[in-house]
Amino acid sequence: MLERVAGRIPVIESLRAGRRKAHRLFLLRDARDLGPVRTAAAELPITECSRAELDRLAKGVVHQGAVLEADPLPVFDVHEWQAQPFPDDAIVVVLDGVEDPHNFGAIVRSAVACGVRGIVFGMDRAAPISTAAVKAAAGAMEYVDLVQAANLVRSIEALKRAGFWTAALEATASQTLWDADLTGKTALVIGSEGKGIRRLVRERCDMRLRIPLVGAIRTLNASVSAAIALVECIRQKSNRP
Repeated sequence: MLERVAGRIPVIESLRAGRRKAHRLFLLRDARDLGPVRTAAAELPITECSRAELDRLAKGVVHQGAVLEADPLPVFDVHEWQAQPFPDDAIVVVLDGVEDPHNFGAIVRSAVACGVRGIVFGMDRAAPISTAAVKAAAGAMEYVDLVQAANLVRSIEALKRAGFWTAALEATASQTLWDADLTGKTALVIGSEGKGIRRLVRERCDMRLRIPLVGAIRTLNASVSAAIALVECIRQKSNRP
């Protein structure tokens, strides 16, 4: 079943990355500033549409005049993916219960910017790889391994056997992000905004870490928290002897 990518940057990055076969590009008739999209499309068939037609194709996602029809993104089996060799400074993000597509996409965007090797997420209580999530990732979804796991607890245990230190990000943790050693292989576990990380998942992690906040607001959006933690990971790794 084909998927749709909406928005100029997501469409351009999908075409540039080439991780999935593109079939047809739909563009807003008489729209300006679509030159870069047309250039990225090369010889791909293009259909010019009305705004109403593009709205229908994008299913409510802001499309900026461009919608791409393409094969689904590849999703890796967790067992095969975890069997690969990882570098000593590898970062993996594990999502436990992140169901909002905008949060999912925003986390992927930060993860790719920070060089994350893969995004591991469950088969249930997880946002689908949808048009909205791909749009929120602003093209980043095309550049990272998406890994689906039937059992996140077992996946975390497998990451630990592969040499990863697993860190659960929680607002109530006693240890701060700044005090943790994140210089080696790191698996950062992010929970949902409402329920956080599930108990069994949390108990399998090596560390529980919080971002030290000093203002009147003591909680952050899940994607913002993930971005802060990921930047701290790469800061520590870049300073490693």
